[in-house]
Amino acid sequence: MKQFFITLFGSILGVIIGSVLAIILLFIVLGAFIAAMTADAEEAAGLPSGRLVLELDLREGRLDQQSRSPFAFAEPAPIVDVVRLLDRAGRDDRVAGLFVRANEFGMSPAQAEELNRAIAAFRETGRPVIVHSQGFNSTSVTTYLAVASADEIWLQDTASFATAGLAGEVGFFGAALDRFEIDADFIQFLEYKNAPNAYTEDGFTPEHLEATLSYFGSIYDTAIANAAAGRTLDAARLQTLIEQAPHSAEAARESGLVDQLGHVAAARAAILERAGGNAEFAELEDYRLSGALNAYGPRIALVEGQGAIVTGDGVSSPFGGNPLIGGDAMAEAITNAAEANGTRAIIVRIDSPGGSSIASDQIWDAVRRAQDDGIPVVVSMGAAAASGGYYIAAPADHIIANATTLTGSIGVYGGKINLDGAFGLIGINFEQVSVGGEFAGAYSPNESWTDSQRAAIEAELGNVYEDFTERVAEGRDLSRERVAEIARGRVWTGEQALERGLVDEIGGFMEAVDAARRLAGINAGQSVSIQRFPRERTPFEAFQELFGVSADSAQSLARLNAIMEAPEMRALIEARQAAQPGQELRSPVIQPR
Repeated sequence: MKQFFITLFGSILGVIIGSVLAIILLFIVLGAFIAAMTADAEEAAGLPSGRLVLELDLREGRLDQQSRSPFAFAEPAPIVDVVRLLDRAGRDDRVAGLFVRANEFGMSPAQAEELNRAIAAFRETGRPVIVHSQGFNSTSVTTYLAVASADEIWLQDTASFATAGLAGEVGFFGAALDRFEIDADFIQFLEYKNAPNAYTEDGFTPEHLEATLSYFGSIYDTAIANAAAGRTLDAARLQTLIEQAPHSAEAARESGLVDQLGHVAAARAAILERAGGNAEFAELEDYRLSGALNAYGPRIALVEGQGAIVTGDGVSSPFGGNPLIGGDAMAEAITNAAEANGTRAIIVRIDSPGGSSIASDQIWDAVRRAQDDGIPVVVSMGAAAASGGYYIAAPADHIIANATTLTGSIGVYGGKINLDGAFGLIGINFEQVSVGGEFAGAYSPNESWTDSQRAAIEAELGNVYEDFTERVAEGRDLSRERVAEIARGRVWTGEQALERGLVDEIGGFMEAVDAARRLAGINAGQSVSIQRFPRERTPFEAFQELFGVSADSAQSLARLNAIMEAPEMRALIEARQAAQPGQELRSPVIQPR
């Protein structure tokens, strides 16, 4: 028995010691990793001293905005920063040209549109732009749209041109849920609020199909028109060529879809020759690290939000996963920006399908309070600003959307999925016990609503819909009757929203800067300082937030272990999907790619 206890306690002690050592090792490795990445960043910031040809690699996926991950400094520059950098490069005497590696497998239409616009603006400064593609392998027109405004498009001669249009899919699980006796009960305001259809239907409803085909068609028309303008092709001719895909590399060149055939090495040599002199390549990320975005002048604050809208801080996994917009965090950022000395205007950049109605209203209130303090607010929409994302935008002084942004979806839904029948199939029974009012058990996942509970939920959702449409009418200076016509939960593209008075202008982030400048009374030629709220964290501050240690301690730890050779880590953790009861201003639209 004595030996048993010795063995038992020895095992327990071994587990404790092993756990402590593992935690220490984790800190050492992470410290070394951050130190190594920071050192690489500092080294990368030393650009060649001569003339530069910037390199932009679109093969890597990019977020719309800078993430709040502790490892954000190692991520590719987000779309907002890419367009800012290209704007800055167009005014930088050191920059002699731009070389782009084309995306091969598709991107969101609005990202492609904004990149197309930024490349065109850079090209208008008289600097050459050459794109190289190792195959337009995606059937989506968006990959082609992104680079169509370049001077030359090169295609590897053994690749193909498969761009043929737009396509997307949505899954419907209604029949599967019925098969397992799962009851999906949702209330929608109104008929175009199709988010719950995935659970209640086995295919498109007429309204769902109508709205989807409408915005697909609008996106396709915009993509063809913009790509044709960049290629100086007739739009009808380009559309015919696209719809006859796939094409061989030779056929793509003969038809004018691309300009040259060859490998990337030949294309790189061509851009250096076009740039002239002794130009050297520099990656766009290195150009950013060199301080290219630093500027002096009147302050325009930038508050960004991407992902689903949730209550609280919106903290997602520090190692990746989908970003979130936290009602507390974004409202605080807007308030801090408005209260900061010297702020002349605020740009709110939104890339969101919506989410919590409560959090959306909280952010709406922060925008209104900033305006009450005399600070103009401009909204810039990314790939989506739908439902709750549009709720946030509605009160702004000026709203700018890409023509292919997915927005609107002014509506609300709520409901629940009753699993009682499915549990019954395997002999599991849940019996509810409650005290107080009948509504106490309304959110049980194992009980259907009573008539009075359903009536109460419907009334509550109706109030949210009424508030939403009222906010839109007030913010957009539209009659309630007009809003009732264009709301109903329907998704519109930015182009369609402009026609209906839901946005003021078609454009991207740089157009939002121009609008903020005008509203703030800043001269058109005057330099402005764009300051993020909250400000970007250093790697050591991010480390501090992640592990609750001081920045000094983290830095000391990194220095102590700088000699260690640590491999780059990436852990992929799925973002938690909180299944909380309440009203959802969400629009899970199909993003064609």
